Amino acid sequence: MSQYDHIKQQAYEANMQLPKLGLVLFTFGNVSAVDRGLGVFAIKPSGVPYEELSPGKMVIVDFDARAVEGNLRPSSDTKTHAVLYKHWEGIGGIVHTHSTYATAWAQAQRDIPIFGTTHADHNTVDVPCAPPMSDEMISGDYEHETGFQIMNCFKERGLDYKEVEMVLVGNHAPFTWGKTPGKAVYNSAVLESIAHMALLTEQINMAAPRLKEALIKKHYQRKHGPDSYYGQ
Repeated sequence: MSQYDHIKQQAYEANMQLPKLGLVLFTFGNVSAVDRGLGVFAIKPSGVPYEELSPGKMVIVDFDARAVEGNLRPSSDTKTHAVLYKHWEGIGGIVHTHSTYATAWAQAQRDIPIFGTTHADHNTVDVPCAPPMSDEMISGDYEHETGFQIMNCFKERGLDYKEVEMVLVGNHAPFTWGKTPGKAVYNSAVLESIAHMALLTEQINMAAPRLKEALIKKHYQRKHGPDSYYGQ
């Protein structure tokens, strides 16, 4: 038994959802689960196929991306997770995938416009796409800098990571997060669906307008506002 078994199990279960939801191919993705009291998180080992994963193979890492427990190397994206956990204290889980439609928008360096109520059920703004990383950042500690690339985008746009739980990294791929690893996975699946629908919307009507503000507020507030009434 280990004091980290609970987050290993959480990380394992969340990672196994990615292929089931069609969000990853091969080993293209990772989920982490944090324990803030212990100051560590569990993350998928690098390059290990999902069918070979187990809770015991999850790697325990601190917020400076130093391995604390585990026999395998952690995900190559570990430093990005560590930066976000260190600076955004409300996050309980992080997901990174290269899901097809969200990644296509990231490669196009475009925000995903808020076209419909499905989007507004989860965000009141376009899904932001962080600008491509500068050459200086690329030549530095790349995965570490990716965390700051995401945070800088939110700071520059005045966005709250507790309200907007998803981002596209320009020319790269999406990251999502949430209060739990399960919510982060949910957000990843929602983002992929929103990205797909937005692409189809523009193909059907290149001049499709953004959703009007009254509908944005209505749909977001009915799920997330003080008088929300969606669900049980």
